[in-house]
Amino acid sequence: MAAATRGRPRTFDRAAALDAATRLFWERGYHATSLGDLTAAMGIRPGSLYKAFGDKQSLFREVVDSYSATPNAAFVRRALDETSTARAAFDRILHDAARIYADPAHPPGCLIITAATNVTGQDAEIEAFLRDIRNANLRTFRDRFDTAGKQGELAPDADPAALANFFAVVIQGMSQRARDGATVDDLRRVADLAMKTL
Repeated sequence: MAAATRGRPRTFDRAAALDAATRLFWERGYHATSLGDLTAAMGIRPGSLYKAFGDKQSLFREVVDSYSATPNAAFVRRALDETSTARAAFDRILHDAARIYADPAHPPGCLIITAATNVTGQDAEIEAFLRDIRNANLRTFRDRFDTAGKQGELAPDADPAALANFFAVVIQGMSQRARDGATVDDLRRVADLAMKTL
């Protein structure tokens, strides 16, 4: 009788586990998601989570990196890269946000905005991490409006920094409104009103 061969133990599906963690962080935010919640949703033991992803903070950073490459997050960068004017770019950004934030195929709103809503003092590193992402987006908006001003797209008295802040606030507000039940049509009307500022 042949001796039983030893194989490697079965491993979990890392991508599926990461997707489950993403959904949980997106639904609950960073602080309200416990390690127990994560291991249950991911279908793994705590030891496997630590071995595969590190601690909760490391897992969250990986979730954000992975999420940032998806169409649900990359729509802003695509709109800025694929349009020739600031007006066209921000019109597309706002209307894409309306569609994506209210899409029932995933939790409402934006993961990065949602995850930041209940971060506490003990999570200062995560708070700074998310703030840095939002501030980088704000700088990108300001740069686009700076360029638009130099190219004559904006009124002579337009303030690129104020416009960038305004559109950042609108986008973040749309994310929260989606979480409160706003529909795609509700958010599109917000987008249409916001575009009147340009």
